[in-house]
Amino acid sequence: MLRCWWLAGLLLACAAAEPHCHQQLRHLQDSAGIAARLPPRLEGRWVSTGCEVRPGPEFLTRSYLFYTNRLFKALQFYYWDPSCRDPSYSLVIKGKLRLRQASWITRGATEADYHLHKVGIVFHSQRAMREVASRINQTSGRGCEGFLPPGRSWAPGALYEVLSARTERDCTAALGFAMHELGLLRVERHLQPLLQPQQSGSRLVEELYLGDIHTDWGERLHYRPTGYQRPMQSALHHVHPCPACGIISRADEHHPPVLPARAALPMQLSGSWVSTHCEVRPAVLFLTRFFTFHGSNHTWEGHYYHYSDPLCRQPTFTIYASGHYTQGIPSSKVRGGTELAFKVTQARVTPMDQVTVVMLNSSEPGSCGLEGSWSAGVEQDITPTNGCAALGIKLPHTEYELFKTEQDSQERSLLYIGERPTDGSSPDSPDKRPTSYQAPLIQCAAASEEFSNYISLKYVGRKDANGIEALKPLPVAFLLFIALLFLRWD
Repeated sequence: MLRCWWLAGLLLACAAAEPHCHQQLRHLQDSAGIAARLPPRLEGRWVSTGCEVRPGPEFLTRSYLFYTNRLFKALQFYYWDPSCRDPSYSLVIKGKLRLRQASWITRGATEADYHLHKVGIVFHSQRAMREVASRINQTSGRGCEGFLPPGRSWAPGALYEVLSARTERDCTAALGFAMHELGLLRVERHLQPLLQPQQSGSRLVEELYLGDIHTDWGERLHYRPTGYQRPMQSALHHVHPCPACGIISRADEHHPPVLPARAALPMQLSGSWVSTHCEVRPAVLFLTRFFTFHGSNHTWEGHYYHYSDPLCRQPTFTIYASGHYTQGIPSSKVRGGTELAFKVTQARVTPMDQVTVVMLNSSEPGSCGLEGSWSAGVEQDITPTNGCAALGIKLPHTEYELFKTEQDSQERSLLYIGERPTDGSSPDSPDKRPTSYQAPLIQCAAASEEFSNYISLKYVGRKDANGIEALKPLPVAFLLFIALLFLRWD
């Protein structure tokens, strides 16, 4: 009995010592109790959880209402500022949505067709009215000339029709407006533990993922999404606390939401940051990310864990990259953002399934590691071959990035890194610098707690092509080993 209590104490002590970043990564691989329903149930109101940034940049919040008869009413509120406190104009979008079948391209998603009945715009200032009217008058199609005569005074609350299916008038092109996001949908459900110490149990959280917006403004009007935007949440079943959720759900086109003021945070990259959920990129890439930044010498390390499924349970390959970065400067194009340049000088790849192994072993000699030497779970350095052509990795190379840090409603530090170009290219020149952000990373270790061990979520104790141990065993595997030893002693 004494031995069992000693063992239990050892297990608890070791589990407590497991770094928080390890815990978060394993939590993601366990899918965090996420369930996705096919086909999704959309009925009800869905809202943004904060101020969103689209390529351009555009700052907005959204409130979408889906009815049981397949009709919908979507509100999009646009702002001048990245805190969504200074409204510019609101769009009222009405139409009908028909769910089709599970997507053949993006696993876990449902494809849909939509038809717009009408789109109206409400201006919230004379400046907004003047700028939008000028764009529509100059660039929209037939029937849109003179949409608003120059010099027309702003009328608060007036609704102007910019699209009508009945009259076949469409003046939305000048706004860069399209609802192709409705062409790809996914609804996820999970339980959020109650945060108050005196409470127990959990509450339901529902998230709606809609199709991504192309990073190239010229492509967005005809782009069909293969990835997702930042998710909206059910107005009834959202995370708590969420100050923005209630404000946005109560808003309408005449009373746009004004989000609470937030203190500007200085850019503090030092420490370790990890994904908050399984992420989806265009061209059907599922991944989680883990970064460590060393502020003392401006070096960084990044781990990209790629998967073949939308819950990040089936690993395909992992990339480790490192290099250095420049001192950040405030962005002149995206208010609230910081511009940096990242130099990637080293990289290693670990194939995690047989399909990837075959692909890498079939690559051109000298283009991706040692020819014909790849095997599952074995890491290999691709720096000597200047990257890996099969995976689109070139070494060395520089990327021009956009970063932003903020705190969420629970005062946890979040890091937003620039959105990758939709066409799969690299932001390798200043003119390709992002103007929007990927899903946020959460800080899992402060600067004093940084660690750079390569974390494998699947394979342990393997050797790389040079005979060096590449992947470290997880603490849980070690604990199970000790437990088995004690069982044998009994």
